[in-house]
Amino acid sequence: MGRRRLRIAGTVQGVGFRPYLHRLAGSLSLTGAVGNDDDGVWCEIQGRAADLDSFETRLVAEAPPLARIDSVRSAAVAAIEGEQGFAIAVSESGSGTVAGTVPPDVAACEACLADVADPAGRRYRYAFTCCTDCGPRFTVVRSLPYDRERTSMAAFELCEACEAEYRDPADRRHHAQAVCCGACGPALSLETMAGGAIDGDPIEAAADLLRAGRIVAIKGVGGYQLACRADDGAAVARLRQRKHREEKPFALLVASVEAARALVDLDDLACRALSGPAAPIVLAPRTESVPIATEVAPDTRLLGVMLPATPLHALLIEAMGLPLVCTSGNRSDEPIVTDDARVQPDLGDIADAVLVHNRRIERRADDSVGHVVHGGFQLLRRARGYAPGTVRLDRGGPPVLAVGAELKSTVCLALGADAHMSVHLGDLEHPAALAAFENAVADLLELTRTAPELVVHDLHPEYLSTKFAASVDLAPRLGVQHHHAHLASCLVDTGFGGPAIGVMFDGMGWGADGTLWGGEILVGDAGGYERVAHLRPVPMPGGSAAVRQPWRMALAHLHETFGPELPDLTCATDHIEDARQVLDQCREGQSMLTTSMGRLFDSVAALCGLVETATYEGQAAVRLEHAAGPVSRRYPVETSGDGPALIETSPLIAAVVEDLQARVGAGRVSGGFHRWVADATLAAARHARDSTGLSSVALSGGVFQNRLLVELVVPDLEQSGFEVLRHRQIPPNDGGISLGQAAVGRAMLAGRR
Repeated sequence: MGRRRLRIAGTVQGVGFRPYLHRLAGSLSLTGAVGNDDDGVWCEIQGRAADLDSFETRLVAEAPPLARIDSVRSAAVAAIEGEQGFAIAVSESGSGTVAGTVPPDVAACEACLADVADPAGRRYRYAFTCCTDCGPRFTVVRSLPYDRERTSMAAFELCEACEAEYRDPADRRHHAQAVCCGACGPALSLETMAGGAIDGDPIEAAADLLRAGRIVAIKGVGGYQLACRADDGAAVARLRQRKHREEKPFALLVASVEAARALVDLDDLACRALSGPAAPIVLAPRTESVPIATEVAPDTRLLGVMLPATPLHALLIEAMGLPLVCTSGNRSDEPIVTDDARVQPDLGDIADAVLVHNRRIERRADDSVGHVVHGGFQLLRRARGYAPGTVRLDRGGPPVLAVGAELKSTVCLALGADAHMSVHLGDLEHPAALAAFENAVADLLELTRTAPELVVHDLHPEYLSTKFAASVDLAPRLGVQHHHAHLASCLVDTGFGGPAIGVMFDGMGWGADGTLWGGEILVGDAGGYERVAHLRPVPMPGGSAAVRQPWRMALAHLHETFGPELPDLTCATDHIEDARQVLDQCREGQSMLTTSMGRLFDSVAALCGLVETATYEGQAAVRLEHAAGPVSRRYPVETSGDGPALIETSPLIAAVVEDLQARVGAGRVSGGFHRWVADATLAAARHARDSTGLSSVALSGGVFQNRLLVELVVPDLEQSGFEVLRHRQIPPNDGGISLGQAAVGRAMLAGRR
């Protein structure tokens, strides 16, 4: 007879881990106890040595599907004479740093959906049904360790029947912190935007309004959403007009994988992502004759579809019997609304009614977004279902806070061997988004009870995240070059330890030389980098105006290629009155210089006549990708110099102009341009390999959200003997910058010590 004390670290709170250990101990006739504390889960087991060994082996091999076990430490302790049974102990919380993690919210499981659909069951049509395998976590928790009294569910006292389930080790709701039913849990109601009650069953009444073409706000788990019929062009147009979202695509809520397949082409990997516990929005090519209004996604051949993440959404889409537009409950560029008191002032002139409940949303979480590209599922927005799940670092170290970039903001805290990343916070240019960012920083430090030793920020002096880092007295600061952070984020994300060639293509980031980088070939790792190649710099006339008006960048590239006598193309002739001013800005010293690949995409889109003024970030690149026809043309790739090498863009622009003047269609030009970017990437990677001997290539930056480009670049690199490193757990865009910043900060501190 022996006794052991185990310490289990990882994602082990809020995933049914204690009930699982309770059942495992019972199956082996072991006594002891298990509990949560600030470091994760502790467990003491007592019994025969062979059974103790079996417990430790099975603990990992048979862990709950939502658990992630990073380590198990075991030590012999003194046996307790006469101990009976195995208990779940009261959670312990001290005053030190919390190493445990808050698990992400999880979509409703099949068993709970079956309970909701069972007319004979006591949870029939109950919108807040959940168990240890599903339901809200991150959006209801107030503090750690994760127990009901530290969540917004503490306001709902368990009824006798739910209490019995909660206490029964054999029940799947044993210690499910959000367990409830219609007799004791949150209640649903449908109201006017002025707060008046609307009679009838809330779900059915909301469906009636939606069928009539009205817009309904829905209180989800991580914030409010806005819904309307997806087949009603007038309703979608009203939503766009009221939300001030002119052309950016909307997501669709559908009832099942089969319903999704009627709208988009889904392979097995996309289906697994769509129906998995995270339940993200999945982007996929639309099918022929889709019964969806063109106003849903006017720019792209893709549609974003998602399955119900909660029983509430499942009941609503069942009542509708047709797809719904389901988008964030906000005006464009503002954070998603979470506070009931903000519904009327923020959404009152957008929605016609609100489907609301009385459970408090503790933390904001938008829907996650991803797509399948080259055999893998790639996140484009990491939020509900994934965040705040941690990313493993290569080793432990001092706490480092990284505050990210300006667009697609996230913050990251390196704590021990884990990187705790926030949900997607949005673009900080809006005051409300900045406030949400500041709250996320405070919340992350408060939840983990951590004081960072270093605060890491972007080099750009005008980023609001940079200004925030300078304004708070948390710790010494470190500025990290934007594309170095991209490189480091990809290496951490893929678990690659050594230096690599980094192909960092994005819109722009502040360069070490004071220009705006964005078409970069770097060599290095978190500890440092060298810039070995980049696009030839061109002026960016008008600064941020050139982002909103891609024709400006087109004129800048034409000026670099042809001089002041511009070729006869509509992007020049349509702006003849403004062209002189733009050309004046292109003169030496009159505009910031940029090497941005994203701005080159904008330029070619404008040359092709695909976009005049962008209404959302990345719109020109989206239109260019989805205009692409057969990738058959090869434009010339030329480089010059070698310290760093310059990838010349003028030969490309000259060839594109020649094609357009010869009436070659935009589809063939776009296909040829994507082929050129892939060819230029391969040429630059070979140049870097020749000079360094490295053969691993990391791809990062927002340009690599482009499916067509990835499908061209990755095979080219692999066939040339390169190992290709692509993001797995975080987006390639600026949503991953904070992770890279944290890794660079850790490396800097390690170098000092």
